[in-house]
Amino acid sequence: MNGNAELLNFIFQNSQMGVNTINQLLDIVEDTNFKKHLRDQLNEYQEINQLAMGKLNENGYDEKGISALEKLRTYMMINIQTLTDKSTSHIAEMLIIGSNMGIIDAIKNLKKYKDGQNDIVGLMDRLLKFEENNMKELKQFL
Repeated sequence: MNGNAELLNFIFQNSQMGVNTINQLLDIVEDTNFKKHLRDQLNEYQEINQLAMGKLNENGYDEKGISALEKLRTYMMINIQTLTDKSTSHIAEMLIIGSNMGIIDAIKNLKKYKDGQNDIVGLMDRLLKFEENNMKELKQFL
């Protein structure tokens, strides 16, 4: 697989994880303002995910989605972590940790694939800026 395909698949998987996680959390969260914030995040993750999928398809690359095991692991971790604490603050903290991991991976991938196709690198940069903004905005819910 070439670098452009690898970078697109990273973007696709990262945004897919965001979509899956937020969809699960929307069923748990009760705070109206926090729910609105999560829906806004969900919309951006979905848009980035669709753009990555479109670019994968238009370039003839296969989509490498999140494995069933990874989906199950994430689902279980969210359930376990919210079993005893469903507070807005706790869920915001979980999301900040997840966004921070996404930021680290995004920076590594941007460095690794700096010579990638401009529009693909641009989409990766968009995801990075989105994750950084998520962390900043989530602090108000701590």
